Amino acid sequence: MTAVPISIRLGLGVQARRAIGNAITYLLLALFSLFVFVPVAYMISTSLKTEDQLFIWPIRWIPNPIAWENYPRAFVELGRIAPGLTFWRILSNTLFITVLAMTAELIAVSLVAYGFARFRFPGRNFLFIVMLSTMMLPGIITLIPTFLIWRTLGLIDTYDPLVNAIWFGGGAWAVFMLRQFFLTIPREMEEAALIDGANTFQIYYKIMLPLVRPALLALGVLIFQGNWNNFMGPLIYLNTTVKFPLIVALKFFQESLSKEAPKWHYMMAMSTVMATPILVLYFAAQRYFIEGLMVGAVKG
Repeated sequence: MTAVPISIRLGLGVQARRAIGNAITYLLLALFSLFVFVPVAYMISTSLKTEDQLFIWPIRWIPNPIAWENYPRAFVELGRIAPGLTFWRILSNTLFITVLAMTAELIAVSLVAYGFARFRFPGRNFLFIVMLSTMMLPGIITLIPTFLIWRTLGLIDTYDPLVNAIWFGGGAWAVFMLRQFFLTIPREMEEAALIDGANTFQIYYKIMLPLVRPALLALGVLIFQGNWNNFMGPLIYLNTTVKFPLIVALKFFQESLSKEAPKWHYMMAMSTVMATPILVLYFAAQRYFIEGLMVGAVKG
């Protein structure tokens, strides 16, 4: 005997079944989102506590009183440990590295992806496979040779290895993703532009890039996050503390206080400052981010 779904046995219509299915889906998503939200809420809550509230059990999620002064005091404490490393200095260092590296990578990968997608030349597929194979190389393998190259050029303790390195390679995953978008654009648009007198660069800049804007925005969010959270690069190439970005300054602050009583409220205040731009950027570009990840998966 064939089993009859309970929704049919209860006499529910199509709309009712769909509503119940949506409600169950949203409930499951809400439950799973707690795994992400709870650590973030704990970080923010701890950043607003006084020192005597840090280890109270059960956890007091809403501090009383709320210590807003933890945020400026955290950076004052960091400046005491590393003179000259103020909040504005750290923020300018981080934004300088992140924005320039993101801009360079978007330009470089879009040019390479456009070439692989729209031009036909001997060895194109072989070169594309070679480029993709670089993603299988662990970063630790190329770390020492890359460091020796920059040291030979005399550019250690500068921002050049962090900002300009992308012009000379990298971003294979971004090239692959953006190439899929370029392949979805009909070639007739390109041919029409050529007939109208447009050159190759004009087609790339004025036609192709606007059409793949969702992908560029999605890549921009991911690349911004990667450079904002880049810890190994600044740690290897920067020696002067006043040049540190936020993530390295945070680790430096933690290590400097390891011999003292842990100041977790200050650590969480700095961590909140570091996480806020990524969260704001993601929510601001969420629609484009999701569209950029989904549209390129369908060709035609």
